[in-house]
Amino acid sequence: MDINKIVALDIHTHAEVSCCQPHDDFRPELDEAFAKYFKSDKRPTMQETADFYREQNMALVMFTIDSEFEVGKKRIPNIEVAECALKNDDVMLAFASIDPHKGRMGAREARDLIENYGVKGFKFHPTVQGFYPNDSMAYHLYEVIAEYNLPMLFHSGHSGFGSGVKGGGGLRLEYSNPMHLDDVAIDFPDCPIIIAHPSWPWQDEALSVAMHKPNVYIDLSGWSPKYFPAQLVQYANTLLKDRMLFGTDFPLITPERWMKDFETAGFKEEVKEGILKGNAGRMLKL
Repeated sequence: MDINKIVALDIHTHAEVSCCQPHDDFRPELDEAFAKYFKSDKRPTMQETADFYREQNMALVMFTIDSEFEVGKKRIPNIEVAECALKNDDVMLAFASIDPHKGRMGAREARDLIENYGVKGFKFHPTVQGFYPNDSMAYHLYEVIAEYNLPMLFHSGHSGFGSGVKGGGGLRLEYSNPMHLDDVAIDFPDCPIIIAHPSWPWQDEALSVAMHKPNVYIDLSGWSPKYFPAQLVQYANTLLKDRMLFGTDFPLITPERWMKDFETAGFKEEVKEGILKGNAGRMLKL
């Protein structure tokens, strides 16, 4: 991947469809509520997504979410995402998702994915995986990731998963308070820690952690920029301008919509290139 030949690098896209296994319909109430919340049930294949970003002259990071322990849905295989990235290495990088409850077996999987499949980072979703990010249970997995100084990306704030379902589907929002990442940033200071999304209702906590810990980044996915909290834009324009990352949450938000709203959301011209690709390029050592 040549960072100089693209206009943007989307750090946050989802693998929604497996080519080797059918969609798992276990707990359909979560799928239905998710589609209603985001007003979309479009599920492109991984290759369709790579082709689409290539047409846009953009690159992307893609991952699935392993929520087998807490939600009980079969995950899309990490190897499938990684192999798609290897076939589309001009525009695509793979992050993996491993449920931390898998312990040492999960750590073994992480090492294999890094060494044999070129995985460049790891995605965690504390709410749907059912864990506090600073729980020592997850450290078997973190320690392998830290050996390679790879990024760890954590969902933060409110979650579309479970929204509107009775009892929220049993999913706890409090797991995704970004303040829990303060401990992770201390214990793994050489790993980039990415706080995903505007972290409503804990935006100030996310900004505080990023201000205090120089290995912490914030990705701007999951919301249209026109809805970003004012303080997030303020810090993106000033003290955290080198640690803000473009992300969409594709296919839930398209890069066309995100970029259109980005232009009028109050970001200074001098910070835009860094947000769109420069900061991510340095973090990923592209």
